[in-house]
Amino acid sequence: MYSIRSEGGTVQGDTPFVATGPHTAIVADPDAGRRDFTAGALRAAGYTVHVAGDPGTLSRLLDDDIPSVLVVDSSLSMLETDIPVLVLVDLDNQAESAALERPGIRDCVAKPPAAKELVQRATALINLVARRTEARREAEALRERLRLVSSAIRATNDPREIADCVVSGFGETFAADRVWLTTFDDDRVPRITAQWSRPGLEALPDGSLTDEDSALRTADLLWARAEVLTSDGWDSSDAAPGSWLPGSLEAKHASASVLVPMGEGDSSLGLIWIALLDKPRSWSRAELGLIQHVAGNAAHGLIQSHLISSQQQVVKQLQQLDKAKTDFLATVNHELRTPLTSIIAYLDMIQESTVNPVSSEVHQMLDIVVRNTERLRLLIEDMLSVSRNGQTESSLHLTPVRLGRTLDIVTGALRPLAKLQNVTIALEPVQEDPEIMGDEVQLEQVFTNLVSNAIKFTPSGGKIHVGSVSHAAADGTRWATVSVADTGIGISSDELAHVFTRFYRASNAMAGAVPGTGLGLAITQDIVSRHGGRIDVASELGAGTTVTVSLPLDNGRNQAN
Repeated sequence: MYSIRSEGGTVQGDTPFVATGPHTAIVADPDAGRRDFTAGALRAAGYTVHVAGDPGTLSRLLDDDIPSVLVVDSSLSMLETDIPVLVLVDLDNQAESAALERPGIRDCVAKPPAAKELVQRATALINLVARRTEARREAEALRERLRLVSSAIRATNDPREIADCVVSGFGETFAADRVWLTTFDDDRVPRITAQWSRPGLEALPDGSLTDEDSALRTADLLWARAEVLTSDGWDSSDAAPGSWLPGSLEAKHASASVLVPMGEGDSSLGLIWIALLDKPRSWSRAELGLIQHVAGNAAHGLIQSHLISSQQQVVKQLQQLDKAKTDFLATVNHELRTPLTSIIAYLDMIQESTVNPVSSEVHQMLDIVVRNTERLRLLIEDMLSVSRNGQTESSLHLTPVRLGRTLDIVTGALRPLAKLQNVTIALEPVQEDPEIMGDEVQLEQVFTNLVSNAIKFTPSGGKIHVGSVSHAAADGTRWATVSVADTGIGISSDELAHVFTRFYRASNAMAGAVPGTGLGLAITQDIVSRHGGRIDVASELGAGTTVTVSLPLDNGRNQAN
């Protein structure tokens, strides 16, 4: 028997170790006779040996080379090193025995040592270090392979890809024969089954669990205990996992198997089975911990993919509903415009008829009909603009546009409406009328909407100021800015952020029964944005509102937009 004392305890065996390669040793002992004997015994066993009789020489030797083992007398064993140390100790001396308690991989041999035991102990220490180094290397390689599996899981939102990554990753990492994954009937994850088989092994028949209730009970139990089930823990006397896993005969007779639950919160949502059919092996605690970690990543990935898939379905349904709404608006508006055009035409004929002129009372009634017909026409135009928003037919028809001339046309057309409201429109003279590339019809619609809004929301006796300037920004770009300011009822600061939302109307407009649909500013913002510009609103409740539209004068920028 042999016994090697290490950091955590003692390693035992009954087979003597034999040096399997060229080893080096440093023998440090102040006793010259014992030092020569120890060095000679190691050289006879094939070691390359250096000797030291004092701490200084030992330190210099360690600076020059790292030996396979240190053989030191207890009086020189104070150093802390990762090199395996074999201490020569008087076991009857309690002070010398305390040297074994120092950190590092250490063993002891009684003084004076027997040559055979000395060589065996030194070789055993070296082999122990080699095994530990190899175990660490394998553990690092295992962690790296499973880290790549987890990275592949996180890189996709496709549940099928996630499941395939897990089964193939486990299969290749552990050189398994079969890996099988399934989820239960659970709202948190999609229902999915995936399997991997080593090359040359026929795949299991398609299908899920033969007894999902038993599988769910087992998975819930393992999940609650934060455990996995290895093959040597299966109990064949009751509903063992082998009876409901696919390929149950293989499952019952597998040489090495792991059953790991996937879960979230308080319950499981699936299982992973890893099986080696004819290659017995034991599963280390580190391996089982890494398997659980990857299974956790897989559960999280499947939950996320299910949520994203559900969200995408909702978005798709909303897009279909939005398209249906847009198509409906476009159809209804086109159908409304046809009879409305006839109504407007006949009204004009009746009012302008000189053969059969109408009385003044009828003429006044016709004026009311004309005004309401015009309101209906504008409403239809707004709704048609909404239905076209984002469609190819709403593309801009760019031509050179003079903003001053456009503002003059708009204010001139709206002055009669302002006069009826007893509101004054003041158009500031334009000193420099810049030319921009824009869609003249749509820009007229922008400023018509803004001035019309100002008229609607300005009480009798109020004023509207329309002006424009051109200026250069800090980045060198040139802009034309048009402002429409009124002395109307204003908008509260809480509601100001919503004024560009379709169909939104401020509370004071609703309370005052001011007519409107809540579409004008939404349409205006869309047109300005497609011209590469921006629109801003400043308002104070009860004091008025100022809307500012900025349009780029850079023709190339307009063309790009």
